[in-house]
Amino acid sequence: MAGVRRLQLEEALALGSEWRHACHALLYAPDPGLLFGRIPLRYAVLMQMRFDGRLGFPGGLVNRQDGSLEDGLNRELSEELGEAAAAFRVERTDYRSSHVGSGPHVVAHFYAKLLTLEQLTAVEIGAPRAKDHGLEVLGLVRVPLYTLRDGVGGLPAFLENSFIGTAREQLLEALKDLRLDLFQGGDSGKGQEAGRGEQVSEPVLV
Repeated sequence: MAGVRRLQLEEALALGSEWRHACHALLYAPDPGLLFGRIPLRYAVLMQMRFDGRLGFPGGLVNRQDGSLEDGLNRELSEELGEAAAAFRVERTDYRSSHVGSGPHVVAHFYAKLLTLEQLTAVEIGAPRAKDHGLEVLGLVRVPLYTLRDGVGGLPAFLENSFIGTAREQLLEALKDLRLDLFQGGDSGKGQEAGRGEQVSEPVLV
């Protein structure tokens, strides 16, 4: 993304007091479900529709005076996702990256947290009762990790939505690094990954 620079965490934490820190988390879980009764889903990955109509990840600005980045992130998750967020905690071991842009002095920290499917489903069920639901957060959505036979439906169509900041790039990077995008099998007769050249291997066509 133009104007965006990646930082090491230590470098980001050493920035001056004029910098604000925002932390967001991708929540995902193994999913044994079958699309149309035959295509393995393998993983459920959550994003959210924001108040501005853009897609992003749960989280927000944190105050480092009140504790660690992770303390602030977990407070934000509680406000945006509700009581179900108390069943897990995002830790430093879940950290993935930090980025700064050319605009306001904000450094964005990104995390990816592995949950059980029961924990993730509880988040989806409880989110409408969260403090920020209907205000800063308009709803949660699962990312479709498949491509339909027309080559457009599924993940390619999802990626055409409007994303806040670096959320789109963070999603693609996480799918690649965590290998959440690698699917096998299906009724297309292609038991292999299908690369489409967008920094992430596309799942099998269905």
